[in-house]
Amino acid sequence: MSLEKVLNQIKDIAEGVVREEAVAVDREAWWPEKSMRTFQREGLGGFVVPKESGGLGQGLYGLAQACETIGQESASTGLCFGMHCVGSAMIAAKATSHQKEHFLERIAAGEHLTTLALSEPGTGAHFYYPQTQLLSVSENEFLLNGKKTFVTNGGKADSYVISTMGVDPEAAQYEFSCVVVESDAQGLEWGPEWKGLGMRGNSSRSLALKDVKVPAANLLGEHGDQVWYVFQVVAPYFLTAMSGTYLGVAQAALNEAREHLMQRTYSHSGISLSQNQLLQHRLGTLWAKVERTRRLIYHACQQYDSGDAMAVLGIISAKAEVATCVVEVVNEAMTLTGGIAYRESSRLEVLLRDARAAHIMAPTTDILYTWLGRALLEQPILDS
Repeated sequence: MSLEKVLNQIKDIAEGVVREEAVAVDREAWWPEKSMRTFQREGLGGFVVPKESGGLGQGLYGLAQACETIGQESASTGLCFGMHCVGSAMIAAKATSHQKEHFLERIAAGEHLTTLALSEPGTGAHFYYPQTQLLSVSENEFLLNGKKTFVTNGGKADSYVISTMGVDPEAAQYEFSCVVVESDAQGLEWGPEWKGLGMRGNSSRSLALKDVKVPAANLLGEHGDQVWYVFQVVAPYFLTAMSGTYLGVAQAALNEAREHLMQRTYSHSGISLSQNQLLQHRLGTLWAKVERTRRLIYHACQQYDSGDAMAVLGIISAKAEVATCVVEVVNEAMTLTGGIAYRESSRLEVLLRDARAAHIMAPTTDILYTWLGRALLEQPILDS
């Protein structure tokens, strides 16, 4: 299918089942089971899986638009779908014939859900310095020990792309590895259900790995080449998924503000808020802020899809810029909407809580701007 047809399909699902369960997803902190299974059933699980493995073969431009569309209805669902796509892209990047058959074809068929497990409690936002240990017990098997945090789709996915220290004890910090661990592996211990301030439905749980046996065939790429994955796969796909989702939140807030100004009329004067020049100016400013952020995101994604080596700079800045955009837009939309927006469980209250996570989701905004500055000054992006 063309990207247009795929996005129309996603829009139909987003405005249907995603919207229907969005309130419960936030209020009850439910993982969006119905929405995620609908995406899989409708052939969208393989959104970024290469066509030769049965997928739709979409790139970052499509991913940004898909996550924006879903994020307008439910930020949690947008992130859950996006992280599945990031995990799929990680597996696909250097997939072996075994990995294509065992993972990618099943993902494309809607039979397998995956995600990332990179963050750890000791390294904070520096997810690219894993401390989880990978021990080679034979040429056919590894042993994993460690702990992961903030695993989106935690306890719900069929597999987890997990970062580990290098097998070689002398390996440098940046020479880490990634393996795919299936959900039925022995030794996986999940932490409590996620009860966040916002993004309440993404099942962002902690995971303890205790002597988990993993087939050597589940190693992604070569030992120690994960810096390539960080900047060629994780950074672009992960940052795009988050950027698209938060762009959707900003657009939803803008829509709420516009609708309120269009519908609200003072009873004592009969004058509509839409006729107020100051409010017209402030709404116009919000629209411009959302639109310029959208254009940055989409342009960077199109650059990446076309093979432009400099596209990663745009991708990095896009996530940092959308974080500021979404927080400012939701705050201003709440001001424009007035007291009615301040009631418990209002649409803007949910968007406000979801938006605030944009700055602190790793890589944080500060880290991204530092990466950008280092790259521009021709310095190593990661800490020395």
